[in-house]
Amino acid sequence: MTLTAIAPILLLAVSNVFMTFAWYGHLKFENKALWLVILASWGIAFFEYCLAVPANRIGHRVYSAAELKTMQEVITLAVFAVFSVYYLGEKITINHFVGFSLIAGGAFFIFKGPIG
Repeated sequence: MTLTAIAPILLLAVSNVFMTFAWYGHLKFENKALWLVILASWGIAFFEYCLAVPANRIGHRVYSAAELKTMQEVITLAVFAVFSVYYLGEKITINHFVGFSLIAGGAFFIFKGPIG
């Protein structure tokens, strides 16, 4: 695998950490004003965009847009699962595993190419 193929994966993984905190990190701070958490989320999301946009620009040299989007969604689910367990203290159930597995199955077909 070339750096052009690996860089988007790494950039999307790090960008998703920022985005997960931007979207869900404030849930531990329910006593803070909504306008304040919106501003904080925007600030965090800025860094996500600084990584996601180059990830897609670089990645489109190697991957199709559908592959990049699929990659991002799978990475998002993986990052979110870890975040929800370790940061929010929530449990992952068998239903989550089944749902994530179905999404992973869909990703398999996106990357497999034409059937037949």
